[in-house]
Amino acid sequence: MTDDRIPVSPLVLGAMSFGTRIDEDTSFALLDRFVERGGVWIDTADCYSFWDSPTGHGGASEAVLGRWLAARPGFREQVRLSTKLGAEPLWPGSWPERRAGLSARAIRDAAAGSLDRLGVDQIDLLWLHQEDRSVPIEETVEALAELTSAGTVRRVGASNHPAWRVERARAHAKQIGTLPIDAFQLNSTYLRARPGTRLPGVIHRFGVFDDEQRDYATEHGIETWAYTPLLSGAYDNPDKTIAEVYDHPGNTRRLAVLDEIAGERGAQRGQIVLAWLLAHGIRPILGGSRLDQLETAMDAALLTLAPEEVEAMDAPA
Repeated sequence: MTDDRIPVSPLVLGAMSFGTRIDEDTSFALLDRFVERGGVWIDTADCYSFWDSPTGHGGASEAVLGRWLAARPGFREQVRLSTKLGAEPLWPGSWPERRAGLSARAIRDAAAGSLDRLGVDQIDLLWLHQEDRSVPIEETVEALAELTSAGTVRRVGASNHPAWRVERARAHAKQIGTLPIDAFQLNSTYLRARPGTRLPGVIHRFGVFDDEQRDYATEHGIETWAYTPLLSGAYDNPDKTIAEVYDHPGNTRRLAVLDEIAGERGAQRGQIVLAWLLAHGIRPILGGSRLDQLETAMDAALLTLAPEEVEAMDAPA
């Protein structure tokens, strides 16, 4: 159980590799320490991680979380569960051409499967994992409305969706009197990729938190979560390089500012990046596989950047 004196952490623990690349004992240790450090939100998906699974299907991550909760009486009241649907392959090797999608039937079936694997009766935040233009967004919204009205889902969010489809979904939700999408989950970090380039690891057409989505989120009070905020460790791990798409003069200046602030603070560059995202109201999702990585990130959440530091990091090139 967590100590009431420990501040609640705004960070999210990403469970994508639990049960596949990360074994169950390590997954349990990461989850336990996350809660001990004041962590609340845990993020997964019904398709995690089909690409590393011998079956070619997802579900391992949710199943590990379900077993962890079953082994930790009382923890369900302390944590919030976030999971995604729509990207699970219809059969092994069928992704991305043939995936579950966002039809009413697919949403009902996927939500039921997630509840079963997680061993819970309610999902705190259910995400539409990636857009599905083969289905009218109104059908998707009405299927979500069934889940929220039944109490099996508390909130709904959109990951890897263009802003205009989110707006259409929110408008329809308001029209039929149901809960609208109130959260984005997108790729976001401190460095900016060159326009027109594709980020490594971001396979979704609208997966990057761009200026239009940022403006939409600000204007409408949309909560924003950031995946891959630390560039898979490239800010600090000498064995990893920052992708070539980030190599431009603007980022040269940004890295210089980042180095200066990190040096003055005696912190890692990645810790300053996390603190900067939090200063802008963005929840970073942690994807590390080791306890020391988790500890470093949780320490970063305790940093508060001064207004002049945020201003320096925000300044245009």
